Amino acid sequence: SLITIFMFKKTTLLSILLAILIVSGCKKKETNGQNLPDSTFNAAENYSGLALDSTDLQTFFKNNPVSDSLRSEVQEFYNRRNLQYAWFNQYGVTCAIATFNARLQSYRLDFEDNSLNNLQLDSLIILLNTDEKSFISQKKQATQLELLLTTSFFKYAEKVYGGTTKNSSNLEWFIPRKKKNYQILLDTLVSSLKCDKLQEPVNQYYIRLKEQLSKYRAIEKKGGFPLITTKKKELLLGASDSCLVNIKQHLFLTGDLAMNDKTIIFTDSLSNATKRFQRRMGLAENGKINKATILELNKPIDVRIRQIMLNLERLRWIPVEMENEYLLVNIPEFKLHIYENNKQVWVTNVVVGQTARKTSIFKGNMSQIILNPYWGVPTSIGNTEILAHLKRNSNYLAQNNMEVFSGDKEVNPNSINWNQYTKSVPYNFRQKPGEDNALGKMKFMFPNNFHIYLHDTPSKHLFESTNRAFSHGCIRVENPLKLANYLLRNNPEWSPDKVDEILQTDKQIGIRLKPTIPVYIAYFTAWVDVNGQMNFRNDLYHLDEQLSKEVFGK
Repeated sequence: SLITIFMFKKTTLLSILLAILIVSGCKKKETNGQNLPDSTFNAAENYSGLALDSTDLQTFFKNNPVSDSLRSEVQEFYNRRNLQYAWFNQYGVTCAIATFNARLQSYRLDFEDNSLNNLQLDSLIILLNTDEKSFISQKKQATQLELLLTTSFFKYAEKVYGGTTKNSSNLEWFIPRKKKNYQILLDTLVSSLKCDKLQEPVNQYYIRLKEQLSKYRAIEKKGGFPLITTKKKELLLGASDSCLVNIKQHLFLTGDLAMNDKTIIFTDSLSNATKRFQRRMGLAENGKINKATILELNKPIDVRIRQIMLNLERLRWIPVEMENEYLLVNIPEFKLHIYENNKQVWVTNVVVGQTARKTSIFKGNMSQIILNPYWGVPTSIGNTEILAHLKRNSNYLAQNNMEVFSGDKEVNPNSINWNQYTKSVPYNFRQKPGEDNALGKMKFMFPNNFHIYLHDTPSKHLFESTNRAFSHGCIRVENPLKLANYLLRNNPEWSPDKVDEILQTDKQIGIRLKPTIPVYIAYFTAWVDVNGQMNFRNDLYHLDEQLSKEVFGK
């Protein structure tokens, strides 16, 4: 492994590298007429008099076949360096090797992945450390080690920062992925004289969640979470039960409980800790130890670790730098987050699509708010739900303030024999604006291929549920008026009073948003919130299951 590098004898390595410097410099001048490395490349920090021969890359790839993309990365790196060595200079081994090795070891421990740990360098190290070898042999082995390190770095970067899965659309994820520049990353690593921590090309959410992975690995090494068993359906403040010892131990390990008193008494501190745990799990925050709470407490540590790792994979797919202002809906959380200047300013509850009618995962740009909207009933709903209602009640449309159209022409619903249709209805349905409109009093448009948008709803009671998957795919917002006023805060033509005035009517009005605002509809079942708290949610659409097969093969 790379750690063997640090077993070099300093004087031996230095003498070998100095010999390579002197002889290879002369050889390049006398034999092949190649240009020497450009001394202006990182001259103040990382200029190396050591350089590869023009044929070294060809020889290396002939003996070590790699993918075309990986080969291109390596070739581009050395072409930009004028073939200078990156991992060695005239003073010996650079600190870049130690930094890279530390990242490799950290990745291996956190992810329990040895696929990047075996670089087969031991034999090369032995040869480089043997004084009796001729210069030609030493130069050959030094070059092999140099190119192995660079190739291994790009392999590491692609896997750790690019993600295991290459086609996330197969996993129902349609937020565009941007290719990351690992050339800049390696430049930064090899040009540092201070051995600074490698700046990873990942977003802040990834960094926070990765820190939690290390914490959960530490809990795993100590034996994981204790099993909770009790015959009682519910435990309340003041109760006594032997299972409370293990519950306190669990909550102490996760940081929800500050001190573990190891008694069987349900104390005030345990009640508060339980509320914190319930909040992190998306449960009703009542401080009671009930069936739902015990179910979450009894999820093994390896299940939580896998959940974290799957969501780290998803976080590799999103941009490293987010926009200053954006909206983010996290489907399993049933929440809409509003960000301004890259900081969360407020959060509101949402209702998302049922499992059978999933809300799609994608990015859009909100461009319009519609006050008092019409609801154009989707064909699928018209052919099933509306038709079924009409067969039972011919006055259904009138009672629900709805119209029926044949093309652009409105049709009298009483002139149609609805019983003649079974699967498909040759008409379109539309609900007029009003308090009972399925979209409520406003909707928020961001054009997309999935016909998804945010909207108000007359069914306010649904927000009282902790599991809010009730819609046909679109996203219902608990506080739509607050959202509208926030989005229009910089538009003097649309003050809150003006918006209220329009909402008192049933007249449809569209308001353009300039500039448009990015909207991310995402799917995360494990994340760290703005308060630094680790959150978990259930796999609503079974997408963790699909991703697990891609990442872990099961």
